[in-house]
Amino acid sequence: MTTATAPTTPPILSVQDLRTYYYQDEGIVRAVDGASFDVYAGKTLGIVGESGCGKSVTARSILRIVEQTGRIESGEVWLRRANGRGQVDETDLTKLDANSPAMRDIRGGEIALIFQEPMTSFSAYHTVGNQIIETIRLHSDLNRQAARDRAIELLRMVGIPRPERRIDEYSFQLSGGLRQRVMIAMALSSDPRVLIADEPTTALDVTTQAQILELMQKLQEEKGLAIILITHDMGVIAEMADDVVVMYLGRVVERGPVDAIFHEPKHPYTRALLRSIPSILAKPRTKLATITGSIPHPYNRPEGCPFHTRCPEFMAGTCDVREPALLPVAPDHQVSCFLYHD
Repeated sequence: MTTATAPTTPPILSVQDLRTYYYQDEGIVRAVDGASFDVYAGKTLGIVGESGCGKSVTARSILRIVEQTGRIESGEVWLRRANGRGQVDETDLTKLDANSPAMRDIRGGEIALIFQEPMTSFSAYHTVGNQIIETIRLHSDLNRQAARDRAIELLRMVGIPRPERRIDEYSFQLSGGLRQRVMIAMALSSDPRVLIADEPTTALDVTTQAQILELMQKLQEEKGLAIILITHDMGVIAEMADDVVVMYLGRVVERGPVDAIFHEPKHPYTRALLRSIPSILAKPRTKLATITGSIPHPYNRPEGCPFHTRCPEFMAGTCDVREPALLPVAPDHQVSCFLYHD
């Protein structure tokens, strides 16, 4: 398990009270409802929670690729970059037009995204090589031949066998593991400083999962990448993350170093997620622990703490009336729960 150390440099990316809402005919969906966290160079931030908790929408909001019915209501996303004069420039991405040249340079250039399902992310009508080459040329001045050579180099770097041949193949000709490696190669094509990996091991067998995670760790060590790892797999979080953000119904309910989250979890939701992990020490045919109920419908959010309808430690008259703030319980460890705050 990774042990987090206190960063000595400012974060590359700071998300502050981010709120992204979707406006539908049926009502308003508060997909992200006040998320805050920092991302540091050479470190991995894990964002964990059940499906529908706002993890992927948070990533899309950072990159300004929210679907047409959604918009960022409030909050800030600060990207920090050295300007070559010994100073650091700060840019609030929420203030940039989503389709502006500045945002397009950042999207894919400074911040790259590995999509959840590469099969639906690649064009079936173009070779994977052409798609990587297009990405390289979009963020550089290389001619087509130089971009092709760079694409082959990237494919070799991520462990694609015979990259000179694979570059001219289509996505449907590749296995799931190879498609994910090609997706990583495309994400790294412009040397980003922040890599967002949205469920990068979904639908892969355990051996391929381990290879992909090992590849990401290797690339992080070599390039000093800051990684945002979005997943519902607590085992992957334990293996990869330095710090963890636990989200529920669009809100951050707990945030802290990975050791604190796993060894001293505070929020009842975090503890429930950890209890649901199968153990090799469990007796045969032991029933797995589950979280009572299901995530409330987005059009019918409960009053008060969003988790109180499923919480085994629910306090009537408190949890169903007011929403707890995210406050510290230890250095670098915050939780949103009335069990620890008045």
